[in-house]
Amino acid sequence: MLPSDIYSGFLLSSPTHSFCPRWPIMDSYSDLDHLSHEKPVAPTSSPEDVLHKVFGYESFRPLQGDVVHELVGGGNAMVLMPTGGGKSLCYQIPAMVRPGTGVVISPLIALMHDQVAALRQLGVRAAFLNSSLAPEQARDIENALLQGELDLLYCAPERLLQPRMLSLLEDASLSLFAIDEAHCVSQWGHDFRSDYLGLSVLAERFSHVPRIALTATADERTRREIAERLSLTDARHFISGFDRPNIQYRIAAKTNANKQLLDFIRSEHPGDSGIVYCLSRNKVEATAALLQKNGYTALPYHAGLPAEQRAHNQERFLREDGVIVVATIAFGMGIDKPDVRFVAHLDLPKSLEAYYQETGRAGRDGNPSTAWMVYGLQDVIKLRQMLEGSQGNDTFKRVERQKMDAMLGLCEITTCRRQALLRYFGDQLDERCGNCDTCLTPPETWNGTDAVRKALSCVYRTGQRFGVNYVIDVLRGVDNERIRQAGHQAITTFGIGAELTATQWKSVFRQLVANGYLRADPEGYGALQLTESCRPVLRGEVALELRKDPERKAVSKTSAGRAGNKAPITDPEGWEALRRRRKELADEQGVPPFVIFHDATLQEILERRPATLEEMAQVSGVGAAKLERYGAIFLEVLGELEQSQGSVQRQEEHSGI
Repeated sequence: MLPSDIYSGFLLSSPTHSFCPRWPIMDSYSDLDHLSHEKPVAPTSSPEDVLHKVFGYESFRPLQGDVVHELVGGGNAMVLMPTGGGKSLCYQIPAMVRPGTGVVISPLIALMHDQVAALRQLGVRAAFLNSSLAPEQARDIENALLQGELDLLYCAPERLLQPRMLSLLEDASLSLFAIDEAHCVSQWGHDFRSDYLGLSVLAERFSHVPRIALTATADERTRREIAERLSLTDARHFISGFDRPNIQYRIAAKTNANKQLLDFIRSEHPGDSGIVYCLSRNKVEATAALLQKNGYTALPYHAGLPAEQRAHNQERFLREDGVIVVATIAFGMGIDKPDVRFVAHLDLPKSLEAYYQETGRAGRDGNPSTAWMVYGLQDVIKLRQMLEGSQGNDTFKRVERQKMDAMLGLCEITTCRRQALLRYFGDQLDERCGNCDTCLTPPETWNGTDAVRKALSCVYRTGQRFGVNYVIDVLRGVDNERIRQAGHQAITTFGIGAELTATQWKSVFRQLVANGYLRADPEGYGALQLTESCRPVLRGEVALELRKDPERKAVSKTSAGRAGNKAPITDPEGWEALRRRRKELADEQGVPPFVIFHDATLQEILERRPATLEEMAQVSGVGAAKLERYGAIFLEVLGELEQSQGSVQRQEEHSGI
């Protein structure tokens, strides 16, 4: 059973038009009449022609071209690329080159709306079928499919599997099937959706139609399961590297989480868009209120909010600059906002898959971004208790323990975090990344063998019935009524740990729980208990090096990004003028600004200063449709800037400045 917060608010069976206001819903298929009823490029066009003329890019990224040509040639493919790696082009371009309509199975309404809106900006004949459409609107889309008037059609797995929809598809001319977020088919994955299991029907009923499955998050076990369940074992697999070098990974011990979060945002990301993840709804509300009190535009997002409010908050996050969403894991999947500059975790994710997926929402545009997290002993205890108390069978619990251990291992590692993260997904980084906290400020270690033996002994001597704070008080020889009542001032471990502070002992216990020497009472009372792993330590057969938790200085934002660093904006006035015009155009059309042009495209326009439409066409991200729609508008902005800045320069020269 999935936690309710994972998909609540986005389940395709529940929303109505009023819940998803950010894209104008088509009143009829005639809403697309401004687009040609012919394909925007000839069916005989090469993928490279489509890439350049429609999308405005000169060349494919690594593996993109190979995947595209495999599909254009009629083959099947399984694709694993990191978030922001360009997965969507791998099926969008073949769908436009091959005859027929490409059908994209997408899990969320938000994701469909984002991609369809962006494609229509490019002149591509794209539409979606989901529960946000009125019956007559859906019929118009279905007729367009049957008439061959669509390049791409997006729908949810639950709709696709309806007998009526399958029959409709059998009567249509199809160029391919694309199964997005394919990790949802894995029962071992963090985003499992039972409807994805039924997608094996595509291989049975449409064996002549090429199929492609895509995901950004899948370890080797999950990849095998995707291939088996979607009948893609014979397909070519395209595995790109998992590395997101523009993201700086940082994990710190939790001391005062609220203060740590505020210090992080103030010092490194003032005015930036970001996501803060919390485990509970109450914590989401409290954290959003804290940020609002400190002057930030912070909006809560969790399944307990009315659907209209969730949609409104998501709308603001996508359209406005500098908005921070504080959310449970209900938020994020399918959010295609490219300029999220930070993702912060105030609670420990359950697995590295979840951590990678959530942090991957930062920096989709390739610019420097931060994945920041604080975690503490109580996080570890809470997650372990939740796992042991779950209704899963022994196999499920064993797999989940392995995933949790890998997550904890990343937190406590003293070597490069990126190397460890990539290694988990079967990827390799030969050298330290230089862009994670353990590379930038290598942690100190200390021989904690004696401290560990004292800690384990004290847990044993107190009967394995008490939580960490009580055991630390006994170790440090605190004389209080509770300890006297229990008689623990008379045991041999009372006062043997006075050389360490309470904070230092918390670090010791956190690492002992994280590394499996202690566990939390599965009954849920928080008592620490010994595990079999601690026997060699107690017998003196094992020496342990522990990680010190130093006082860390904030890492300068300018140091972020060992790759993908962008030069600072040298013309702030011009930058703001372009962004302002983009925002006006976006508001007029009811779409987020990045659907008009990504920041990277605006930056290149500012740097190149094109003077003609021909020069504007050379800017990356300016395809034929956007050139026709927006080229003259942005040339006018540049002309006004040139005039304004020239006037200022003349005045300065005249005044002798």
